[in-house]
Amino acid sequence: VMSSPRPLLITPMTDEQRKAVVDSYFKKLDAGHDLTVLFAENAYVYFPKHRPARGIEEVRQLFTDIVALFKEISHDSAYFNYVICDDCVVCEGMTSGVLADGVQWRGGVGLGGRFCDVFEIRDGLIQRLHIYLDPDYGDADAARYPWRLN
Repeated sequence: VMSSPRPLLITPMTDEQRKAVVDSYFKKLDAGHDLTVLFAENAYVYFPKHRPARGIEEVRQLFTDIVALFKEISHDSAYFNYVICDDCVVCEGMTSGVLADGVQWRGGVGLGGRFCDVFEIRDGLIQRLHIYLDPDYGDADAARYPWRLN
């Protein structure tokens, strides 16, 4: 009698392990390193004003498109706020940097540079990432928002 193969038992991740994946994501992003090593093959990523990415090749393209916006970017990890519940890690923080056209920004000084990212992490990899921010880092889109004109 042949028995069916036993399912692989995957050790559940701790909150600290999930937080370490998020920290690694931001360090790699700021350094311009390949982020896709942190993502599952079937990962899903949302970034405002960009078509959602499904699968590692689309995730790679999404980040290639986004990184082209910057000469440099820095996430101020010392002041991140984390909320961790099961596989979900929410990270709120601020960025600073220089856009490709030379415009500088700093979260907390101008209107741009604040973000809230929602990660779903299992088996040591990012399964899903929703990035919530205003991609107008340099505050150039003022005409459509009358409260900004005062």
